[in-house]
Amino acid sequence: NALSIAGSDPSGGAGIQADLKSFSANHVFGMAVITALTAQNTQGVSDIHLPPVDFIKAQIKAIFDDIRVDAVKIGMVANAEIATAVTSALVDPPCLNIVLDPVMVAKGGEPLLEPDAVDAVRCDLLPLASVVTPNLPEAAVLLGLPVARTRTEMVLQAHELLSCGPDAVLIKGGHFEGEGSPDLLLARGEE
Repeated sequence: NALSIAGSDPSGGAGIQADLKSFSANHVFGMAVITALTAQNTQGVSDIHLPPVDFIKAQIKAIFDDIRVDAVKIGMVANAEIATAVTSALVDPPCLNIVLDPVMVAKGGEPLLEPDAVDAVRCDLLPLASVVTPNLPEAAVLLGLPVARTRTEMVLQAHELLSCGPDAVLIKGGHFEGEGSPDLLLARGEE
């Protein structure tokens, strides 16, 4: 049983919709808590609506009160208040097997994470994660560094992210300026 805590993409290419499709394709029972509603399509995001934080908490509580949750994937949290609410919901009782995909910017450049939320993601959610999966720009924002331009810089940033608490870091290289789009996986103990 896997729970996706993320935004809704009505075009089905990202967020809750993409997570549920991935869960289903892998024979996993998928559940969803919606942190944001977006008006978007393949061209970009035109509007975002955030549900009240108390409603997000109520969604999470309803799931955990009734269904065993084996894994959680966290995507778009939008702002610090939502990030803090998600953190508190997953700490007590503690939830294992958390994947954090720190969604910050849509493909078209639309910001999906308010500036005040970066610290909440870095300080509150990152230490809870079993795996964190930022792309190159997201890794840079989380660390307050320039975007990695070389494999060596990617490795250094992966080490920095690992020191924030997750068990493993997967930096997605799709934004890499060089040849190809190398991904980098670094797990605790491989340091």
